[in-house]
Amino acid sequence: MSRLLVRNIRTLVSCDGDDRVYEDVDLVCENGLIRAIAPGVGGDGAGFDQVIDGTGMLCYPGLVNAHHHLYQVFSRNLPQVQNMELFDWLTTLYEVWKNLNEDTVRLSSLVGIGELMKNGCTTVFDHHYVFPQGGGDLLAAQWQAAEALGVRMHFSRGSMDLSKKDGGLPPDSVVQTVDQIMADSERLIDKYQDDSFTSMHRIALAPCSPFSVSADLLRESARLARSRHVRLHTHLCETKDEERYTLERYGMRPVAYMESLGWLGDDVWFAHGIHFNREEIDLLAQTGTGVCHCPISNMKLASGIARVPEMLRAGVPVGLGVDGSASNDGSNLLEEMRVCYLLHRLNSSAAAPDGYDVLKMATMGSARLLGRGEEIGSLEVGKCADFFMVDSRRLELVGACYDSKSVLATVGLKGAVDWTVVNGRVTVEHGRLTGVDEEKVVHDAEQELGRYLAGM
Repeated sequence: MSRLLVRNIRTLVSCDGDDRVYEDVDLVCENGLIRAIAPGVGGDGAGFDQVIDGTGMLCYPGLVNAHHHLYQVFSRNLPQVQNMELFDWLTTLYEVWKNLNEDTVRLSSLVGIGELMKNGCTTVFDHHYVFPQGGGDLLAAQWQAAEALGVRMHFSRGSMDLSKKDGGLPPDSVVQTVDQIMADSERLIDKYQDDSFTSMHRIALAPCSPFSVSADLLRESARLARSRHVRLHTHLCETKDEERYTLERYGMRPVAYMESLGWLGDDVWFAHGIHFNREEIDLLAQTGTGVCHCPISNMKLASGIARVPEMLRAGVPVGLGVDGSASNDGSNLLEEMRVCYLLHRLNSSAAAPDGYDVLKMATMGSARLLGRGEEIGSLEVGKCADFFMVDSRRLELVGACYDSKSVLATVGLKGAVDWTVVNGRVTVEHGRLTGVDEEKVVHDAEQELGRYLAGM
């Protein structure tokens, strides 16, 4: 039995259904689960494998990143694409991404997940949909990185079957046939889908987008996912170009097109969802279909502002994600929270979500999108011991902690969190990753980056 005690936490923000905030409490974790939250419950610390002094600490549920493309860490801040919008941006970068291999994916995942964890993230969903011919077993490489870092990982078997010659955007070398994709999806579900309560890895089926996959691929992915009880994910309503594409090609708006293929329901979540109309928002709410909001990416690519206040009021499940590092250009969900808060204050004034609403989007909201609201996303007895802590006594937070529920979105955090714990295991200690040598990761990543971008 592994036992962890955090003693004398200044403030613990639970994000539970009652929005409870605890003051001056101990947090007891056993075998990856929370066993107690109460003053003095840890006693003198005897019998625990590790005791952390929580004096002055603000403690929060681990953040859940519900949409990312980790491989894009190695193509961020490239001057060639800085002023492009989505379609041109994708077309240009596919010429880089077609050179992915196992080393590129492993090292970019180490960098991207490491940054997320240093900023309070404990669960990462990655939408990987680029599988170059001869690239190797890319999800196995990603799992090596996730296991070393100790993160709770949700993989995806993304896919594309429409290349340029078929009216899509990617080159031929990164698309596959529906039969190839389905066979590999079965293999990866067998390998990575763990339905246990404290599962450290699960997988979703995630065709890339309506403009890079066929109706057959979407239909077959939905059939397989439901037969194997895994979730479905794709990009949707990210740009007006996409809307024009589906209207011209299928005679339907994107949501209607996806509905016709069985892609609505409480086992489905879409990334972005910027250009929904009122009727579509109501349909998403009625069907329990979720949306992952990615404000920084949407701003950088000039895609638009998602109607998040309306979605929340309608009851659409909404979570938060950083999106790909090449359209962000980082992996920091805390930064995403503050940008989300400020963007919607600017755009919607009093109707915007407040700072605590945004925190709950990044915790319980995202956990619900991944189908894990009973296990993660809040700090409650019996749930997984995933949390992070920030020392309230740091210079940047002087005078900012009177509202501990909102401070991370309204004021924000400059610098890494002090502690991140995943499944009861310390993964970030005093702002440093515990599972890897950060300097070695940087060195190896820079070496691989030079090779990868040599032909750019």
